[in-house]
Amino acid sequence: MSDTYDYDLVVVGGGPAGSSAAFEAAKNGTRVALIEKEESIAETVRTSGVTWIKNIKEFGIPDDCFNPIRNFSFCSPNNEVTISDSVPRAAVLDVRKTYRWLAKQAEKSGADIFVKTNVNEVIKNDKGDIIGVRASEPNGKITFNSKVVIDASGFPSTVCKAMGYVTQWERFGAGAEYEVKAENVDSETWWLMVGQQYSPAGYAWIFPLGDNIVRIGVGVGKPESDVDPTQRLNELIDNRVGPIKKLGKITQLEFHYGLIPNDGLSRQTVFNNLILVGDSAGQANPLVLEGIRYAIRFGRVAGKVASDAIKSGNTDKNSLYPYEDHWRKEIESKINSAGRVQDRWIGLTDEEWDKELNIIKELKSEEFLDFIKADFGLSNMVKLATRHPKLAVRQLFNLVKGKN
Repeated sequence: MSDTYDYDLVVVGGGPAGSSAAFEAAKNGTRVALIEKEESIAETVRTSGVTWIKNIKEFGIPDDCFNPIRNFSFCSPNNEVTISDSVPRAAVLDVRKTYRWLAKQAEKSGADIFVKTNVNEVIKNDKGDIIGVRASEPNGKITFNSKVVIDASGFPSTVCKAMGYVTQWERFGAGAEYEVKAENVDSETWWLMVGQQYSPAGYAWIFPLGDNIVRIGVGVGKPESDVDPTQRLNELIDNRVGPIKKLGKITQLEFHYGLIPNDGLSRQTVFNNLILVGDSAGQANPLVLEGIRYAIRFGRVAGKVASDAIKSGNTDKNSLYPYEDHWRKEIESKINSAGRVQDRWIGLTDEEWDKELNIIKELKSEEFLDFIKADFGLSNMVKLATRHPKLAVRQLFNLVKGKN
């Protein structure tokens, strides 16, 4: 059996980038198909779900989709610091609930959602430009003809790879985590654990979701390290290393594993009739390898730009470029600065991490969050260097600004 559908816009991937693009385009009067290969939206969780409350409010995400965080604890092999805030500014998302809420918003706006539908081929015109995709689903094959395709397929970059525009990411983070029920949990505090025993090229974490549920995970940078994050995670839990021992009895509920690009903003993200967004575009903060806020924000921009181009009757690269221009102006310099900090962090010894935490503990909560969010605006960094005249912080300022 083979069905054929004609849409204005086809969005491949039902994660936060895809659902946000579909929502904005459908709201703008465009006929949209949102295609997800799994049995349901967010059937598999591939992220720890860290984000920021300011963005959550901006996107309208309901309060029951996240757990607020106001204390930020770091530990290295021989040091431990906590930065506390009077109000929560960070959050850990209920990833499944949040992604399904985003997809439901797209559906309410008029997008058609196809689950259990795996895109495996692109359709090109005689000029070699994409004009649709072919997919398989339990009852056979489906052809989706469209004027524009948005590749929101995440790390695999299914569409743009099939078009021959990109190859696999060379640098990326591999993360493994258990969602567990723990005996002792401070629901307002997250932990980041750094140093060789936790991860030789990354970090470990404890992120609370409320109701005594936490996510314990390990992220490892590839190809910088060949350590298996799942093996290292099991070792840390079995040996109750660092703050994990404070959790008391642990009951495992779910296992999550995911990959996130760490090649920086190296890809072109618009082609004739095609936009890349989210992990497909490499839109991730390299400091803590989070990108959900970018996926939602730039997914909405992609949906609006695609919809406007479709209405104009011209969907070539130039017509879609306002999307790329928008996100590059907003985050490119910040991500490049964060990349320089990350390159430094990857090379630190355990002793150097102990000292690095002494720099971090000097920061006020809002300064710390600007830093960890990679919000390296000029005014923020000038304030940081002015308020903290010590040599170590000034060196950090110079690093972010790209100086020697």
